[in-house]
Amino acid sequence: MLIFLYTRKCSKTKYAHWDTKKAIIDNKHLFKDKLVLDVGCGTAILSMFAVKAGAKHVYAVDCSDIVHQAKQIVIDNGFQDKITVIQKKVEELELPSKVDIILSEWMGYFLLYESMLNTVIYARDHFLAPGGILLPDKAALYIAGIEDAEYKQDKIEFWNNVYGFNMSCIKKIAFREPLVDTVEGNSQITAPYQFYTVDLNTVKVEDLSFKRAFTIKATRTDYMHAFVAWFDVEFSKCHKPIIMSTAPHLPYTHWKQTIFYIEDVLSLTEGDTITGYLQCQPNSKNPRDLDIDIGIDYEGKWNKIHKVHEYVLR
Repeated sequence: MLIFLYTRKCSKTKYAHWDTKKAIIDNKHLFKDKLVLDVGCGTAILSMFAVKAGAKHVYAVDCSDIVHQAKQIVIDNGFQDKITVIQKKVEELELPSKVDIILSEWMGYFLLYESMLNTVIYARDHFLAPGGILLPDKAALYIAGIEDAEYKQDKIEFWNNVYGFNMSCIKKIAFREPLVDTVEGNSQITAPYQFYTVDLNTVKVEDLSFKRAFTIKATRTDYMHAFVAWFDVEFSKCHKPIIMSTAPHLPYTHWKQTIFYIEDVLSLTEGDTITGYLQCQPNSKNPRDLDIDIGIDYEGKWNKIHKVHEYVLR
């Protein structure tokens, strides 16, 4: 349920496919005469990059109706003999042979929300030839603390007085729903902590439910209103490994960042340490949603917090 949506102004822009394009075009030695599977192909843009890099043939697969446009785009660009566009779930797919490369921009918000990682794992186990590669093939999640008084006021405290009416009962729901939005780099007031990693070559579906501890240290004296999470993905098989990051201080991507507001404002002094954990698992009613718990242990000069916050990313 979407309660209130705010869009922050951001002058930083970044084309979503740029790093994947670079990983393909700058590594033609990986693609020359290879069979490629593009999982969740969308407009088939990655498939066309793969053909330009020398791929022998690409199977571009998507279960949505975007494949009708993808087929026309492939024809309009003269790739119909090199790219086969297929409308089907990967789990129902049949191919004439195994492939050498699996391409996919499978990442969702918070890396795992509505992501296609389950599908990529299936594709890896059923269609990737021995010695084949996945692009990208590694990912990591990070967490940090931010000062965010203005937007916490807009999203949470707003409900205390809505045109003169008390709607504070909605605050509990608002706290439970993380906000996917852009965070300016100067809002970050702690060092980041990498709390979860994924290697697509070995990850299993059960690894997508996890509990990980974190420790973050304040880099300046300020008030902390929320945690922010973001992810990196890596193309480690490239001649020069390429990392695409969605961190707050880097150019904007459509994945933005994920903000988890906390009930108590932490009065941090530079050098203070916050320990805790983040637990994530698919929601029991809708596995495409995520249940996320963040436990906080903090004992500072001005306040002490020992609490678990429960969130639903949906």
